[in-house]
Amino acid sequence: MIDTVVLDVGETITRDDRHWGSWADWLGVPRHTLSALVGAVVAQGRGNADAVRLLRPGIDLAAEYAAREAAGRGEQLDEDDLYDDVRPALFALRQAGVRVVIAGNQTARAGELLRGLDLPADVIATSGEWGVAKPEPEFFHRVLDVAQAPADRTLYVGDHPANDVIPAAAAGLRTAHLRRGPWGNLWTSGDAAKAADWRIDSLMELLDIATR
Repeated sequence: MIDTVVLDVGETITRDDRHWGSWADWLGVPRHTLSALVGAVVAQGRGNADAVRLLRPGIDLAAEYAAREAAGRGEQLDEDDLYDDVRPALFALRQAGVRVVIAGNQTARAGELLRGLDLPADVIATSGEWGVAKPEPEFFHRVLDVAQAPADRTLYVGDHPANDVIPAAAAGLRTAHLRRGPWGNLWTSGDAAKAADWRIDSLMELLDIATR
C-alpha cells in the first residue's frame, strides 16, 4: 500500500517543448539545433543545460534567466504544457485517499506557475524553492517531510533514472520509472530503470500501484 505519490515535473507531468523552444528563440538559434544538442548531451549522460553551454560557452545561466524575465520572455506554463493523463491520474489518486505531491528540479518561478494551474495535488514544491536539487539526498529528505508518510509507503515517480530512481531508492522510497520524454525512453532498458519497483507508460497506472 502506498500512502503518498510524489511526482517529478519535467517530462513527468509537463512537456519540455516550450522550455527548450523558448531557450532556442532567446539564443537566436533554430529550435531543431538546440533540441538535437539536448538529445546529444543526454545520450552522453551529461546535464541538459550543457546543450546551452555548447552554443554559448561561458554563459551565466542564472543571469540569463534574469535577463529573460526582465525582457518579458521568462518561464511560462499553462494547461497545454501538461500531459493528458496528469489531471485524471492525480484526481483519481486523491479520490482514493492517496496524498499527492509534485516535487522536481525546477525554478521557484516554475513552482508559482504550477500552483497557478490548480492541479489536484496536496503540495507543489521545486528545488529552486527548497535550495537543494536532485540527486542530492537532502532533496529526498525534503520530499519525505512533505510526503507525511514513511519512506517505504512513499512512491517517487520520474523519467530520469539517475535523478529520480537511484537517489529516491537510496533514500528508502519506492520508485516508478516513467517511460516518457527523451530520458525516460533512452534509458528504459538500462539497469537503473530496471531497478525501479515499477516501470510504467502512463500516470494512470499509479492508481492500481498505490491501492493494490
